[in-house]
Amino acid sequence: MTDVITMPDLHVAHTDARQASGLDPVTFEVLKNAFVTSVDLMSEQILRTCYSFVIYSRDFSSALCDANGNTVMQGSGDIAVHVGTLHFQCKAVIEEFGTDIHPGDVFAINDPYRGGTHFNDVSFIRPIFSEGEVIAFAQNKGHWADIGGNVPGSFDVNAKEHFGEGLRITPVRIWSKGVFLHDVAQLLVSNTRAPRQAMGDLHAQSEATAVCEREVLRLVDKYSKSTVVAAMQETQDYVERIVLRRLESLPQGVWETTDYIDFDPGKGEGLVPIRIKLTLDGKGIHYDLTGSAPAVETFLNSGYGTTHSAIYAGTKTFFPDVPLNSGFYAAVDAEIGPEGTVVNAGWPYAVTGFCSGPYEKLMNGIFELWSQIMPERAMACAFNLEYLLVGGRDGRTDDNPYFMWYDWMAGGWGGRASKDGSSATAPVFGPGLAVQPIEGQERLSPVLTTVHQIATDSGGPGRFRGGLGIEKGGTLVDATKTVMSYCCDRARSITWGIEGGLPSIPHGVWMNKGTDQEKFLGSNFSAVPLESGDSFTRPSAGGGGYGDPLERPFDEVLDDVIDEYVSIERAAKDYGVIIREIDRELDQFEIDQAASTELRQQIRAHRTGWLTADPVAVAEKYRAGEVDMLDVIRRHGVILDWGTGELFPETTSEFRKSMEMRSSSHWQH
Repeated sequence: MTDVITMPDLHVAHTDARQASGLDPVTFEVLKNAFVTSVDLMSEQILRTCYSFVIYSRDFSSALCDANGNTVMQGSGDIAVHVGTLHFQCKAVIEEFGTDIHPGDVFAINDPYRGGTHFNDVSFIRPIFSEGEVIAFAQNKGHWADIGGNVPGSFDVNAKEHFGEGLRITPVRIWSKGVFLHDVAQLLVSNTRAPRQAMGDLHAQSEATAVCEREVLRLVDKYSKSTVVAAMQETQDYVERIVLRRLESLPQGVWETTDYIDFDPGKGEGLVPIRIKLTLDGKGIHYDLTGSAPAVETFLNSGYGTTHSAIYAGTKTFFPDVPLNSGFYAAVDAEIGPEGTVVNAGWPYAVTGFCSGPYEKLMNGIFELWSQIMPERAMACAFNLEYLLVGGRDGRTDDNPYFMWYDWMAGGWGGRASKDGSSATAPVFGPGLAVQPIEGQERLSPVLTTVHQIATDSGGPGRFRGGLGIEKGGTLVDATKTVMSYCCDRARSITWGIEGGLPSIPHGVWMNKGTDQEKFLGSNFSAVPLESGDSFTRPSAGGGGYGDPLERPFDEVLDDVIDEYVSIERAAKDYGVIIREIDRELDQFEIDQAASTELRQQIRAHRTGWLTADPVAVAEKYRAGEVDMLDVIRRHGVILDWGTGELFPETTSEFRKSMEMRSSSHWQH
């Protein structure tokens, strides 16, 4: 499974490095790794000094850029979503200020229309001077818990334009020649609901860039300015050469796929397509996203920076050992189409929810394409990133301060070519992202966590099962003027399997589940009022399955039942394995081999027909309680409003086409 650089590749790369720059291989290797260290030192600094619980949970990234703004190196623990955006923002600062950049300056930017991610992600960029000349830039990007806008946490699903999403920071100077511009900083943080926290993060992020500056200047003192500058360029050239050489051994051709956002509120039900074409021609990696849908009337749009980030991060997953910098970007080009599409939404389209919208759809679609090129590394679809935000006034103290309970969950990655998917894992959006400690959340906000556990049956069935998702629930206590918002997707474009594998489960939040006030809120909503005592729960999906679930060995299905990854009921329905419980306390179960063999034959004979059953009749059976949600999805490929049972006919038609392509076309009958 591991795709590594061979010794001949390394030897040739180092020989090229010596010939191209005059650097000897040892000095080049030392400096290349020292650049990684300089970025990782920024990360260590920010972890120890940040004010925001969100940033402390590793929603941040850092980079060292050269004098032109090209990325020399990212760190070893950065999150994927920031990949491919940091150099855009550095270049935006250079374009804005030109020669008006001086030692001791620090700039801020969060502008998604200048290559950034979303408004919450605020970058601080420090020029590094040697002998009166800019030789590099240090950058730290961190997610501020609030940046203003219509709702606490700044995630307004209903926003159509950026004006309701929060403060847009075009490139602005925060320190000028070492002097802190307090009035400018105060203007920024005063537009947030937590100005003290934001001011603390502002100082912490700026100081982190100073740590990188000191490290780079230490290298200059030891190796000379010219050597360090040459190594910065050579590090990028080295990566580009490695990627291009790797491509020489891969198949050439064109591959295409489509993934979907659930719906466009301005157009009613029906999946929103994101189309991806990948071409390998021996000269590089080429993507074409033209044909993707127009921008949607919600905040699930992507700017050009985050679309490129998804392309780079998705591709990098199949080159795990290659360092990440602008040399990697140089080997990849993308035609993302004109402005005004869901993957290239220019100003003033709302873009804060890009992470749950096009971003991970692009990554998973790219995984699917590269799975055909490198089948030994194949992986089905992973769960979708989700954010749940509860904000209001904290009644536990007399001054009733604003609070923001800002939560995301782990979930399951797709089943792979030779093993099950990873369970309870960070999203592909940011594999370094940490789940927030419940004890810390409860101390900072009046939300009591009531359940946090593996979600049985959430892994997509397959020869290799998708990883498991999580269920998390909470209750609001001692709070006033509180609202809840949710940024997610895949309540309808449900996490899919490949090579015959089946889908996972839909995302979505349930309010007061199990009571007379039970309500399904869906996977995208804003500003739903809450009162003390209200409860909520939601699952994260597992990964999609890889391969036909009827080919999974009986014993592996039994192990899943023992581990409570799969229920006895779904073991029969999804895998065709009949298991009898003898003593759960002692993990004693029994497989009925003969009955299971017969059941698998029956499923093989009927499952293609199940996918063509009348959707109206399936919806009626769901509302009557004759079939459950997973029967509706996995057997019939039907998509409903999971609260009311209302049929979505257009969505169902498109979802069934996806299942036919990815699942049923690979089944043996």
